[in-house]
Amino acid sequence: MGIIVSKNNDENSRLNERITADLRERAKAEAIANDPDLVEDSDYTKDLKKTGKYTWIWAVLIILALISLVVIITI
Repeated sequence: MGIIVSKNNDENSRLNERITADLRERAKAEAIANDPDLVEDSDYTKDLKKTGKYTWIWAVLIILALISLVVIITI
């Protein structure tokens, strides 16, 4: 004697669609919550200036000062 098993695909597919839609919305909400809002940062960067064309001179002077300190300490 056998058992007839029938699947109710229509109910299962609707349930799967609802679960998938719910998971998609949760993932979307979480992504929005974790995404930084860079619009707030624009006020901070509005008043900043670009680096001047003679900034490399400061870098060279700092490197020379460090080299001088090393030479003075080792002598």
